[in-house]
Amino acid sequence: MSEQIEMVCGYSCSDCEHLGRECAGCEKTRGKPFWTAYVGADLCPVYDCCVNLRGLSHCGKCPDLVCERFTRFRDPGMSEEVLEKTLARMKRELKNRK
Repeated sequence: MSEQIEMVCGYSCSDCEHLGRECAGCEKTRGKPFWTAYVGADLCPVYDCCVNLRGLSHCGKCPDLVCERFTRFRDPGMSEEVLEKTLARMKRELKNRK
């Protein structure tokens, strides 16, 4: 079984189909995963806020969890139902890390 690469947002890079191809993961890219190039962002807003602005190890330590940064660049093909389930899973993961 491979090691899980858990990110500050609660998402697992290990579950991403882009890992190892277009992306090395947020930790290795310091918050600039492959998708930032497609949305005109210098950094992932969640990573930037958590790591660079607040100095936290993950968003589960933030009193503002889950904030608008989690949906700012959402996948346009994702339904509201899938988005809600994904955010709930990420929030549970982050709360368990505290």
